[in-house]
Amino acid sequence: MLTYVDADSAPLRNIGKIRLYKPEDFEGMRRACQLTARCLDELVSIVKPGVTTNQIDRFVFEFGMDHGAVPATLNYRGYTKSVCTSINHVVCHGIPDDKPLREGDIVNIDVTYVLDGWYGDSSRMYPVGKIKRAAERLLEVTHKCLMLGIAEVKPGARMGAIGAAIQEYAESERCSVVRDFCGHGVGRIFHDAPNVLHYGKRNEGPEMKPGMIFTIEPMINLGKPHVKILSDGWTAVTRDRSLTAQYEHAVGVTETGCEIFTLSPAGLDRPGLPPLSE
Repeated sequence: MLTYVDADSAPLRNIGKIRLYKPEDFEGMRRACQLTARCLDELVSIVKPGVTTNQIDRFVFEFGMDHGAVPATLNYRGYTKSVCTSINHVVCHGIPDDKPLREGDIVNIDVTYVLDGWYGDSSRMYPVGKIKRAAERLLEVTHKCLMLGIAEVKPGARMGAIGAAIQEYAESERCSVVRDFCGHGVGRIFHDAPNVLHYGKRNEGPEMKPGMIFTIEPMINLGKPHVKILSDGWTAVTRDRSLTAQYEHAVGVTETGCEIFTLSPAGLDRPGLPPLSE
């Protein structure tokens, strides 16, 4: 059973307890997350056929350096890049390389900046040129899964409500939820307690309390949910090579509900898809 701890009194490492941050701590998280969101906004005009993921990686590194931030993935547990770029059937942790993106690809770009000790973690899907309707539908379903999960975040609710909302909708749309990876606590630690499952039951899991900060990042497949890790030790792909998609926000539990730290300042949370108001 997970317990809670005052973030100010806990060491800066994962101790298996849920940190509760003070309201004033949220300002540091806002700054880091908005820098990440601005980088993801800039990538909308960069992602196109012929661009390599190494070029994207270089942009993310330089954007961070220009704004006083460090990419959290760079040299993290031996990972040598500043971003993860996961294309088509790559579920997550795709490693940038010199292979150009092709018309019709879909790519998840996952950026985390460390700014003044705070981790701003977010990812979005980007269509490369014109994509097939099946791919577009997958992006729409996955983004809605994310937002349905976020809608469950409020004091007193159980963490299982997030996963239940995501699973119910994804499966109603004949898609599947990846179970091998999950969201996580974040803030002054890159990967912290609690784990945030994207499937489950509403009355299960730890209670959400004001001051909790975590990511919600559902990975949704057009085919079956099973994945495998390639020989590089990082890249996760769908076993049946079906298309997969992921969107991610970092959120904080407030006294009355939820704050989404990583919303796009330009309204580009779903690049290439119609605005939600339409």
